[in-house]
Amino acid sequence: MQNNTNSKTQGLAKIRLDKWLWAARFYRTRTLAKQAIEGGRVHYAGSRVKTSKEIAVGDELTIRQGSATAMTEKTVIVEALTTQRGNASAAEVLYSETDESENRRAYHAEQRKLANLARPDNKPNKKERRDLHRFKSKQD
Repeated sequence: MQNNTNSKTQGLAKIRLDKWLWAARFYRTRTLAKQAIEGGRVHYAGSRVKTSKEIAVGDELTIRQGSATAMTEKTVIVEALTTQRGNASAAEVLYSETDESENRRAYHAEQRKLANLARPDNKPNKKERRDLHRFKSKQD
């Protein structure tokens, strides 16, 4: 069984981008990978690509994931190709993230943490709301 897997990974020179994103576990389904590519969230060499774009080892991809408030952008270099989706440790072998990308993601994570510190831990209760309204009306 393992020979079969090795022959599938070593014999590939190129693979479709949506298949690779799915196999590398960036997206749960190929449909989601296709939608991300078509939506402009995946860039190849700095420009938008089509789903059928064939990638090879050494190519650089920029992948944006998450919601608008918690968007993360990774710049990865393709290290290996496969058509089979494996576990997370097998997926880590397929790509490497650039140092600049890791530093940028760490910086943005720190900024999100600092932004959350300004929020109170809980909502004000009825008495605290009344006190706030009184305080605001005295300011005007």
